[in-house]
Amino acid sequence: MRPAILSALLQSAVYAYVMISANRSDWHNIAAAIVATATVPFLAAAVLTAFRRNEAPIGTGVIVSLAVYSVAVTVLSAFRIPVSYTGLAWCALIAIVLTAYGNLRFNRLRNSTNIAVARFPGLEVAIEDLRGLSIIDSPEGSLEGIDTLLIDVVHHHSGEWSPLLSRSYLEGVEILPWTRYAEARYGKLDVESFDVSHLVYAPSQLIYSRAKRFFDVSFVLLTLPITLLLSAVVGLYIFARDGGPVIFVQIRRGYGGKRFRMYKFRTMYKKTAGGATAKNDKRIIPGCRAIRKFRIDELPQLLNILRGEMSLIGPRPVAEYVAKATERVEPKYSFRSLVLPGITGWAQVSSGYAETTDQEVKKLAYDLYYIKRLSFDLDLLVLFKTIRTVLLGVGAR
Repeated sequence: MRPAILSALLQSAVYAYVMISANRSDWHNIAAAIVATATVPFLAAAVLTAFRRNEAPIGTGVIVSLAVYSVAVTVLSAFRIPVSYTGLAWCALIAIVLTAYGNLRFNRLRNSTNIAVARFPGLEVAIEDLRGLSIIDSPEGSLEGIDTLLIDVVHHHSGEWSPLLSRSYLEGVEILPWTRYAEARYGKLDVESFDVSHLVYAPSQLIYSRAKRFFDVSFVLLTLPITLLLSAVVGLYIFARDGGPVIFVQIRRGYGGKRFRMYKFRTMYKKTAGGATAKNDKRIIPGCRAIRKFRIDELPQLLNILRGEMSLIGPRPVAEYVAKATERVEPKYSFRSLVLPGITGWAQVSSGYAETTDQEVKKLAYDLYYIKRLSFDLDLLVLFKTIRTVLLGVGAR
């Protein structure tokens, strides 16, 4: 509700400012437009609450707010109320952004309240992913106050537990596999139970996977004037401090397990690169810590994107020796190659850098989640988290 209230207040203030700046004094028309636009976030919120479990809260929030806003503008036009289309455009942007944000928060809250889990063998192992939830110990357990019941699909689809499942259906309690709940809440998969057969993409995912390449190339071309200038400045600085070459090339594991040459600005002194980077690493050239912190050293990878070897967002490509070492511990690590690697990714913004093989295995849970849940919504979330990480320095090195 708070995002809707904030959206209504901001829209009212912005529209009033635009009209006052245009020396408009027909306050009855201005008030009518403000009322119409201010109701949009509340109507959109009312529609969005009807979606019990939304797999794409950001995209759905954008679509619903646009639809409701179109209705509001149509009503204003029907009553022949003179409006400022500049003001309406700014208000629409505010409504869309805050409605999408509010819907994302709403879905996260809905995924963490009034939930119980039916006891099953192995619950003690899974309790870390189910912490804070009430447990129903028997098929006769009470469902009072429960909106969602988590089950183990193997154990609970049986005659013993059918009374509890039947009561859940009759009382309108949603039944959900506990693994799916853990995925949604923590943004990672259970690597041990994961199988490549679990990757069944919806039509929207298939369409987006094809459009993703267009978005990547468009972003690179549109930002080229800025990135070229910034790259020239960084390259000249590194050359002045430690000579050439200023570009560091490393063989990384790419799509389909193929190797490719990944480019970065060299931020360490010559002949000192190799291995994981430690905190306060003395190999880093003075002044290059800021370059690494704000991910400017990754700019040459825009060339990798144009060559079709990388994407803006995807599992971070690792060195060949890291991939081989990790696959010896966890063979499913090779599944990371099912999509194009990215400059940033869900594992990067969720768990930070990995310095050991064990940490690489733990990050695999996040990479597999990204591959399974590939969508515009998730990529947008990764982008926002990356910006936050860069600005706040979280996980930066």
